[in-house]
Amino acid sequence: MWLTMRHTSSTRTRAMPAVEHKLNVSEEEVPEHIRLIASQQGECTKTKKQTIEQFRSYILERNECQPHRNDDKYLEKFLRARYWKIENSYRLLCSYYKFREHNKGYYEKVRPLDLRHLGDSDILTVTPYRDQHGHRIIIYRFGLWRPNRVTVDDIFRATIVLQELGSLEPISQIMGGVAIFDLKDLGLEHILHLSPSVAQKMIALLVTSMPIRTSALHIVNQNWVFNAGFKIFKPFLNSAMRERLYIHGSDMSSLHKHIDPEHLPKRYGGLHDDYSYTLWLDMLKEQSTESNVQKDMEQLGFIFDSNAI
Repeated sequence: MWLTMRHTSSTRTRAMPAVEHKLNVSEEEVPEHIRLIASQQGECTKTKKQTIEQFRSYILERNECQPHRNDDKYLEKFLRARYWKIENSYRLLCSYYKFREHNKGYYEKVRPLDLRHLGDSDILTVTPYRDQHGHRIIIYRFGLWRPNRVTVDDIFRATIVLQELGSLEPISQIMGGVAIFDLKDLGLEHILHLSPSVAQKMIALLVTSMPIRTSALHIVNQNWVFNAGFKIFKPFLNSAMRERLYIHGSDMSSLHKHIDPEHLPKRYGGLHDDYSYTLWLDMLKEQSTESNVQKDMEQLGFIFDSNAI
């Protein structure tokens, strides 16, 4: 099914595919051009199983972290996130489990379906569509955040749910994702809650400790308050990530050099409507019955059974 949408700067209509909140969890859903990119990143169908086995042996030999799973499908996403380099993939694996150990409250006994209030507040979401490179886009609108209603910890919990879901998609494992930080209406009341500890955790989630790469960070609509907040975050950005950090202000044409308007919300000069975080939660209820998504999430500590304690 196709929808006809009208670009705000043109009188002509453009055919856009119907937007569906659906995880692409099957390897069969990976397009041929992305398979080619995967091979350029070091993935080889002939040696894949052998490399995964070498990675599994490496984990057992080093014994610095104990993953809750070591099956091929699970280990593959860590290898993809670090271009099939075993040592780098192992460091990521250990960093991931270290983050989990230090932040158990973001996983254990967390009920993803109880995080609907973040969607109602429109603080963050992930686009149900991909950009021209195959990235999902995670969007934060911190100016809408009311710290007295939504805690920092709940923002982290919601981010982790989205990151963990994204890491189940082979396309996202290969291509990674991008983030947009919309800082319109950011105020001092927000900065007061952004401690170095909070900054470190946010960078860990988006850069160093999750089995899904963040290919770029885009900052839009920043104001003078941003300078104070950025001083908190900057020390935790490595040199590679600083090179992928783009500050656009209110110049959406600058953002469009990286993300085509066809793959952006209207508020950023694009074609799409805004889609709430709650739509992903609805998907989680529906699609989980048809796949192993819910099982994978439950193994991480998340709870979906309303009768569970």
